[in-house]
Amino acid sequence: MRLATIRTPDRTRAVRIDDDAAVETGHADVGDLLRRPDWKAVAAAADGASHDPAGLDYATLVTTPDKVICVGLNYLDHIAETGNARPTHPTLFPKFANSLIGANDPIVLPRDDESTRVDWEAELGVVIGSAVRRATGDEAAAAIAGYTVCNDVSVRDFQYHTTQFMAGKAWDQSTPVGPHLVVTEPGEPAHFPIRCEVDGELMQSSNTRELCFDPVALIEHISIFTTLEPGDLIITGTPSGVGHARDPEVFLRRGQTVVTTIDGVGECRNVC
Repeated sequence: MRLATIRTPDRTRAVRIDDDAAVETGHADVGDLLRRPDWKAVAAAADGASHDPAGLDYATLVTTPDKVICVGLNYLDHIAETGNARPTHPTLFPKFANSLIGANDPIVLPRDDESTRVDWEAELGVVIGSAVRRATGDEAAAAIAGYTVCNDVSVRDFQYHTTQFMAGKAWDQSTPVGPHLVVTEPGEPAHFPIRCEVDGELMQSSNTRELCFDPVALIEHISIFTTLEPGDLIITGTPSGVGHARDPEVFLRRGQTVVTTIDGVGECRNVC
């Protein structure tokens, strides 16, 4: 089952994506739906207003998540290209809801006098489907509602002003998420080819099986110190091929198109 949040003329709506229709579930967004304990059954049985799936205007998947937690240095190939040691614990930093955009929305770059060092980072998003604290093993796996596509667009100079990443990661209208939540069953491995193209040039190509800390391990760790709530988003890290690790460095420019693809999950296509 695939779920999405779309914009309609009056508000956003959660929908189930079928082959020939997007069917409203009666909820404001996917996060609103996930807050129901029986959300899977409700989504599967939904028979609300129907929309042509070819003409959908996708909002970000969860419009007001309680938490957006991102992971740095979580692919072996990316760790190697940055010259860092393999971490013993996940490197975490937050984003905010106003950082998130829809799967086809424009990425808003900083003004030129603020930064011209904006980078791409294709990432797997994990959406939480049930509240968990101090989850282990099967509990952590069962808390996963499913997966989505993200790009942790990063303003590199702000990121490295200090040892704390957040200032380079939480810019308004910078982070595509969507288009769909691909609902999974507990225990399904998160092994997907992942890639990023900029103006048709392949910049990143890897597989999520290369994650140092997989989704279950991340939920186990994060839920030690905070309760993960339905609709929370974990953005799991990026593979090698980012612009600031290249020689010479390459950064995004206005008018360029960033395409982030995870096979079996979906694609975001965003113009800077």
